[in-house]
Amino acid sequence: MGEEHAYDAAHIKVFQGLEAVRRRPGMYVGSTGVRGLHQMVVGVAEQAVNGTVGRPRRTVEVTLLADGGVRVADDGPGIPFDGPADDGGPSLEDRLSHVYAGKPIVDRARVCSWFGGIGPAVVNALSRRTTAEVFRDGRHLVQEFARGTVLGPPAVAGPADRTGTALTFHPDPEIFGTVDVSAAALGERFRQLAFLYPGLGLTLTDERPADGPGVQRYRSPGGVRDHVIALCAARREFPPEHLLAFSLDEPRMAGVLDVALAWTPDGPGRVLGYANGRATPHGGTHLEGFRHGLAAAVTSYARACGPLSGTVPALDPDGVGSGVTAVVSVRLDEPEFVGSTSTALGGDAVRACVEEAVRERVRGWLEDDPERGARVVGPGTG
Repeated sequence: MGEEHAYDAAHIKVFQGLEAVRRRPGMYVGSTGVRGLHQMVVGVAEQAVNGTVGRPRRTVEVTLLADGGVRVADDGPGIPFDGPADDGGPSLEDRLSHVYAGKPIVDRARVCSWFGGIGPAVVNALSRRTTAEVFRDGRHLVQEFARGTVLGPPAVAGPADRTGTALTFHPDPEIFGTVDVSAAALGERFRQLAFLYPGLGLTLTDERPADGPGVQRYRSPGGVRDHVIALCAARREFPPEHLLAFSLDEPRMAGVLDVALAWTPDGPGRVLGYANGRATPHGGTHLEGFRHGLAAAVTSYARACGPLSGTVPALDPDGVGSGVTAVVSVRLDEPEFVGSTSTALGGDAVRACVEEAVRERVRGWLEDDPERGARVVGPGTG
């Protein structure tokens, strides 16, 4: 046998403060490449969106600064530096100085951020410089950090005629292989959030181009309906004249269901699922419910109105979506994500509620327009 090596407490090194984040950044942002960089920026923006819950106009402004920094500002009430926030969470200095592993604050109005309970401390640790600003109680307060270390107490920078929180951070080139943030990648996520949270306004300003700043604004009064229209337009399909969209507050699943769908001729179809603003690429109960409800609605309509009334076999839920472009979004008080990566949604109540709602509304939608029903079910219907 080979030589045995003793391993005892003397071999264990305990990292203090945010040192562990800097030593193992991939554990917190997934990558030290561009993916982790964007994850960091998007996470701060999502936290800012959550800070605007309950405001008359929820707005977040993200600026890509000429010096490589990123500034994210919201119009929320402002997170105090030295006391609990209005949502019951820790103070801003605590959020920036400590990694929290506790259960995050979740409700249907908030984006379920990838940060979870970690908070902005990770961004602070992985940035060479961070400036936190709070606008609250008529004062503008500022606090500075360097690579996660606080440089001094909050200082009054002047009066404030607004409320909100702003975080300006410069990703650390000692950590990331690139600190060049893609405005296009960020814009796609912000556009998505605007679709999923009607009334939310996001502005992305890029100050880096030599020919002057570029500004993109994202706001979608139509919500997921606008999302489906955009998906159809992106594939150069005609804008759907007959599109079904509905929203339902469902107490049985303690949440809100938003669905929009269109049948597009000769199209491969595409169904996107979201839970509390987070994409669910591995599906889940909300998409299972959608497929089964859609299959049941089309089967029922075909049996009642088709040329072979009463003899149409039940459609396969996995095959009925051909030509369907749809967005299924649920916003839950307590979402149940499946797996360590949380890319699929669980919850039997979600599946049952989505299936029932889709079955009833799609069946009524087909019955309201026999020509539409004929196109969906097949020739000779109606």
